[in-house]
Amino acid sequence: MRKYITTSNVLLILLLGLFLYPLPSGKIYWLLALLAIVLKISQLIIKSFSSNEEKRKSTADVLAILYLFFGLWHLFSARYIILSKLLFPEPEVVFKMFFAELPDLLQHLLHTLILLTNGYVLALAVAIPLGLIIGTNKRLLNVADPYMRVLGPIPPIVYIPYAISLLPTFQLASIAVIFLGAFWPVFGNTIHGVLNIPRNLIDASKVLNLRGTTLFFKVILPGAMPSICLGANLSLLFSFLMLVAAELIGSSVGVGWYIRHFGAFGDYPRVISGLIFFGLIVTIITWGTGRIERHLLKWTDTVK
Repeated sequence: MRKYITTSNVLLILLLGLFLYPLPSGKIYWLLALLAIVLKISQLIIKSFSSNEEKRKSTADVLAILYLFFGLWHLFSARYIILSKLLFPEPEVVFKMFFAELPDLLQHLLHTLILLTNGYVLALAVAIPLGLIIGTNKRLLNVADPYMRVLGPIPPIVYIPYAISLLPTFQLASIAVIFLGAFWPVFGNTIHGVLNIPRNLIDASKVLNLRGTTLFFKVILPGAMPSICLGANLSLLFSFLMLVAAELIGSSVGVGWYIRHFGAFGDYPRVISGLIFFGLIVTIITWGTGRIERHLLKWTDTVK
């Protein structure tokens, strides 16, 4: 019986009571109660498919924090109105707006994914091979190092005027901004990964007559892969950060533009809806890249 008395379950019961207990006006928040139950069902599904006990506990903890957050939001904006209704509209208002705006948000998502994918994938395609080449060549590394120290820390947003002036379309300028934001983290981490491969491992490979492409694909690339994946994750983070700036370059579509546009008009139900949608998309993308990373690094489990 005790295994059912968890923090998330207790908070769920309190939350359902809070949502289903009518206001003096008689209003009951059926939608919020339904969403709380859907979250619990999602947690149970994840729990049933996961054999990792630590992951199960962390999922329950995340859900408990969500319940606490939505409960406090509802209390302070709907029942006691401590927060400004302009800046912090009721959760039910926001979620109704979210579902009403979902078709429009999905259309904006297409433009966002085009910009993000083109800029990010191009950055990986250029930075990883270049980093591997420079990391394995001492002379090239000595030449590249001062440029990395100077150009790497410069915020890519400062290049926007030049991107607009030099590139033929606003879309290419947006992709260039995302590319510059994503390039340096993966480039630097790729070089760092090559340099951190133990020298005795490379010497032993050469003793075994591993040369050229065989040495590269069997030793150098796998050895640098953990750092490459770390750089790719950082680059993805920078790509998301640059996305809003990129979508403001001559664009009237995109999730980032949607949030900024309605924020300028003080339409905060739509702003929060856009933030929730953007957060869900980021979660799905990072979950997918995490799966790819685990597949690329599965050989490290055998080493351990």
